[in-house]
Amino acid sequence: MFSEGRFRVTAPPRQIHLGLFLQGAGHHVAGWRYPGAESGGENLGHLQRIVATAERAKFDMIFLADGLTSGADAHPSMIARFEPLSALAALAMTTSRIGLAATASTTYGEPFHTARVFATLDHLSQGRAAWNAVTTSYARTAANFGTSHPPHDERYAIAEEFIDVVKGLWDSWDDGAFPRDKASGAFVDPTKLHVLDHKGKYFTVKGPLNSSRPPQGHPIIVQAGSSDVGQQLAARTAEVVFTAQQTLGTAQDFYRSLKGRLAAFGRRPEDLAIMPGFLPVIGGTEHEARDKLATLEGWTDFSRALPLLSERLGHDISRYDLDGPLPELPASDQLQSRAKLLTDLARREGLTLRQLAQLVATGRGHHIMCGTPEQIAARMEEWFREGGCDGFNVMPPYFPGGLDDFANGVIPILQKRGLYRNDYQGPTLRDHFGFARPPNMHRSASGA
Repeated sequence: MFSEGRFRVTAPPRQIHLGLFLQGAGHHVAGWRYPGAESGGENLGHLQRIVATAERAKFDMIFLADGLTSGADAHPSMIARFEPLSALAALAMTTSRIGLAATASTTYGEPFHTARVFATLDHLSQGRAAWNAVTTSYARTAANFGTSHPPHDERYAIAEEFIDVVKGLWDSWDDGAFPRDKASGAFVDPTKLHVLDHKGKYFTVKGPLNSSRPPQGHPIIVQAGSSDVGQQLAARTAEVVFTAQQTLGTAQDFYRSLKGRLAAFGRRPEDLAIMPGFLPVIGGTEHEARDKLATLEGWTDFSRALPLLSERLGHDISRYDLDGPLPELPASDQLQSRAKLLTDLARREGLTLRQLAQLVATGRGHHIMCGTPEQIAARMEEWFREGGCDGFNVMPPYFPGGLDDFANGVIPILQKRGLYRNDYQGPTLRDHFGFARPPNMHRSASGA
């Protein structure tokens, strides 16, 4: 007979999570020009082939960002692209395991519509949907909606209420609310209906949602705010956080800061995954990788790079000397954390405006990893093991070759080191992350 407590169940070893940040023309502003590169945010076949590669490589999810403006000087991946929820609905039909994440704005959207489209995507994909809830930083967006752009902190206050309403609507119906019993004639069980009847500062929403409870209970909520108010919102509501960090040290600081806020909301560190973005430039040798990056940089069109930098700094920098230092600029009300990251980088490295614009043209402020597959894997392992992240949002400079290099070169090394899955362990995105399916909040509140 074995004594009690002789054996205990141990948690599986921690492994790296991976998202594919899908931009149809690549993340480098000149990526579409690279030999063999394809492009097109409106090319479904191209997107399907990319996502098929990511699913074979066992990525947790793909991520489609979105914006609500455009212009002739926009990034080639952003100038014209599919509406992301429509695109993911199509991609759900040609995939079976990989998660499907998309951006939807809390400033220029409605909670009922957002709850409905993500519930639909979760049903269509059988539990693979994720919502990247963004506040929309750029003031020019307001001109497309006939309104004014709220200030930074108010955008986050709106977002907090918006997310609460969406989650409440997802719980409009209990699991099993639709028996569809032909014998009794009972299509729906009315005792399993919860009318939200929300009346808040920014939104009034009656409910219920005209969708049954999503397969995941709630689609996974993703956020990318790194400011103080952004971190507070993430600590309360997010399950995955995308972030831009330039060094392991700053990544560790952010990781500690955000994870340290979770306890105040009754959450554990493992309830939230932090995934910084990085742009891998991969070659058979380090020299080959650096030549590849130099080629891309040589094709950089500064008429597109400068607007990208201006957006992230929140100020028009075109009137300044490109070969001079970054001037002193007042605080921005747009991308506060990204503006600080780029300003700190420029000051620390002594970069000229031209050099800073080149970095933004390459990775938009995200970390650039340039080297062999072994070097890339080693850097990822260092950040992961040293408390800088729970995984990464991978940003290939061009498609499909940039992703192929990563999937064929880096992934096998991570698998060999026991840092990355060999296969999916379940059908839903929550399964990939090891997140529990949330109970219905209305039942929890009533004690049922």
